[in-house]
Amino acid sequence: MADTFNYRIDHHGSLVRPAGLSLDDPETVLSAVQEAVTYQRTLRSTVVTDGDYPREDFRGAVLDSLTGFRRTAGTGPDGLPRWIAETLPKPDGPLTADWPSRLTEATVIATKVSLPSPAYLAATTFEPGLGPASARELAEALAGIIHTEIQVLVSQGVRLVQLNNPFLLNWPTDLPLSYADALAADAQAARLDDRPEGVRVGVCPGWTAPTTVDRARVEALYAAIPADRWILPFDQGTEAELDLVRCLPEDRDVCLGVVDATTPALEDIDTVMARIDAAAELKDIEDMAVSPSRGFADAADHPLLTAERQRRKLVLVETIARYCWGNEF
Repeated sequence: MADTFNYRIDHHGSLVRPAGLSLDDPETVLSAVQEAVTYQRTLRSTVVTDGDYPREDFRGAVLDSLTGFRRTAGTGPDGLPRWIAETLPKPDGPLTADWPSRLTEATVIATKVSLPSPAYLAATTFEPGLGPASARELAEALAGIIHTEIQVLVSQGVRLVQLNNPFLLNWPTDLPLSYADALAADAQAARLDDRPEGVRVGVCPGWTAPTTVDRARVEALYAAIPADRWILPFDQGTEAELDLVRCLPEDRDVCLGVVDATTPALEDIDTVMARIDAAAELKDIEDMAVSPSRGFADAADHPLLTAERQRRKLVLVETIARYCWGNEF
């Protein structure tokens, strides 16, 4: 991809929220997002997000903006607060409201928006005997809504959209949605046949690599979903992580999650560079980017690191990028 260099220093989207941030105070949230933009510019990120500050967790861009969902007690199979689909969802305006346009107005850095994938949402919110007739029907409805949202985001100037499905690399067999139906739904959402130059739709298929990789299954995954960029875990130095890169089609970008967003200790640069060198034997390094392994606070009240340790991790990602590509971006 000729313009991958524009998005070399990436991150998943969610950042540690400022202490005391209240979603009930729109002005405070706006101020916090504006400060987050400055923060990302200072760290020399090549993408800017709203940090997920306007929502409770990374699913909120969709769940908070659709009719048909209800929050219940307990947690779902992903460990997050449980939501269930009572009816087929319908949008009540743009899912991400005007946050993307606020970002594009605030900086010339590429604006990025992360969304939960339709298959992931359907698999975690479908309740048999309630509302939608099947998890597949729910997934298809969500796929159409999210696909439309991506088109709206692109029209607003968003350059990168990332669909997150933490289950794709290790699809649990007890979910109400089949793996085949999950691929079909996420493929429908990710497909963007007409796009301005420089727009990317990426998919993150999981926060961690499986112990071993079924190469045929992963190749089928990459073939099924027409993503431009695959955001892959690459922070443990395992053969499975290399296999995920090895299976990538030649015409797809890859963003390597080279630092662990869950542990405070900083990675050794020489160790990370050795891992990237190994990946570069399998994939042209010009079609790569680097990022943390996952978001730093997928849920607002459960940050994975402190704000200062997050900053150190993001600085390390920027340093690694300059080791790899110099100052070309």
